Amino acid sequence: MNRVRILLVLLCVAAAIFAGLLAWRVGALGGRSGGPGQVSATGTAAIGGPFTLTDQDGKPVTEAALKGRWSAVFFGFTYCPDVCPGTLQALKAAAGQIGDKTEKLQVVFISVDPERDTPQQMKDYLEAMDLPVKTIGMTGTPEQVAAAAKAYRAYYKKNGEGEGYLVDHSTAIYLMNPQGQFDRVLAYGMTPDQMAVQLNQAIK
Repeated sequence: MNRVRILLVLLCVAAAIFAGLLAWRVGALGGRSGGPGQVSATGTAAIGGPFTLTDQDGKPVTEAALKGRWSAVFFGFTYCPDVCPGTLQALKAAAGQIGDKTEKLQVVFISVDPERDTPQQMKDYLEAMDLPVKTIGMTGTPEQVAAAAKAYRAYYKKNGEGEGYLVDHSTAIYLMNPQGQFDRVLAYGMTPDQMAVQLNQAIK
């Protein structure tokens, strides 16, 4: 019986520790997390910061490129078979629902595959996507890409060998305000309608 009581006490302590860690993580992200259609933070999370990369025209670009417009920042790669094209197509459809606010929005696509994603490759890929908003593709050296991903707390890891390798990566879209500050996450799996609601709420 004593062993059962001790086990129950230990389970309660473990549950309390887990709840505390969960609350700390949510607080660190600046809000609550949830499924599609919910935002996880608004304006308080330490997401974003300085970076130096190269745009699709081969020109150096920094975080200053985010100033003056709302920016939907997304990490991915042009050889991505599903998540990246699906996300960009969802953004394209959502942008088509926000009217004149498209003039205040830009999409920033940062490659996590600098080995293959040259500026020209980024340019060709984004032109084929034909988004109705200003679109900036960014790539760079492995070190530059790693620094940008760290600033946005984005995960990525090369998966496989040879020319056909893939890259595992974060799927969230970070919506940054015209001052280059984090506003909210557009979660992977949101429908274009749900994205449009969030964009309309944010962009004034």
